[in-house]
Amino acid sequence: MELALTLFLLLSVAAWLWLLRVLKPNPGPRKSANLPPGPNSLPIIGNILELGEKPHQSLAKLSKIYGPLMRLKLGTMTAVVVSSPETARLVLQKYDQVFSSRTHVEAMRALDHDKHSVSQLPTVGNRWRKLRKLCKENMFSVQRLDGSQGLRREKWRNLHDYVKECCVNGQGVDIGRAAFTTSLNLMSEALFSMDFAALGSADSSQEFRDIVWGVMAVVGKPNLADYYPLLRLVDPQGILRETTFYFNKCFAIFDEIIRQRLQISDPTPKNDMLEALLEINQKNEAEFSFSDMKHLLLVLILN
Repeated sequence: MELALTLFLLLSVAAWLWLLRVLKPNPGPRKSANLPPGPNSLPIIGNILELGEKPHQSLAKLSKIYGPLMRLKLGTMTAVVVSSPETARLVLQKYDQVFSSRTHVEAMRALDHDKHSVSQLPTVGNRWRKLRKLCKENMFSVQRLDGSQGLRREKWRNLHDYVKECCVNGQGVDIGRAAFTTSLNLMSEALFSMDFAALGSADSSQEFRDIVWGVMAVVGKPNLADYYPLLRLVDPQGILRETTFYFNKCFAIFDEIIRQRLQISDPTPKNDMLEALLEINQKNEAEFSFSDMKHLLLVLILN
């Protein structure tokens, strides 16, 4: 049903844009861009239909024909697809500055996340460098990673015990959801010193897990507004509205956690990411606000 609706919207948009092209005066010959090879594209819709229901498999097949660097026309947008480790290394390491200002998916514009997120900001600005340094020193330093080995072993042991218990009781195991819950709890312990979900539980403690799961699902949906930027004005599939809904729920939970942490007068502060961020915020709130903090926490949770 959802696929049929998407195709209907796509064909409607294609017909509308075709009509605009017919009525628009011819601007004359266009200069061809220096782009890598790729499949021939259809008018208006480009190569969207070639992606199919499993884009990763379709792209793998196309890369065998057109090589590790190929061009696709997705609606009005031109995409360059990288599909080999060597080429990816050039894009992500050697020429990372050139490609850092890439186009963002429309869903990431929810609550201006694209303007605050370390994963969305261009790498040429001071803001990105400061956020990256903050994450490196307080989350991904060698000392921090070595210190969290015990936590990783504990979460792995919890997952092992849960799977073993299900086997003994003859219960089925949703491996994907169990692994996701384990990863989420590992990150939430590092960020907040608390678990966000329980393996095999269906109570209210699973709320945040379901929110994160929902964010990942909605962001992963094909969005016509990404292919036809003019449609951002109407958000035809409601993806931006749905992402905003989930982001607001995440931020409400973060607000409550931060409020509780600020009310605690513990002489031995917790050694987690939130404590480090609160310390930075209290030193200079203008430099790192609570809004910045919540966007950064969201990035770390989702990635």
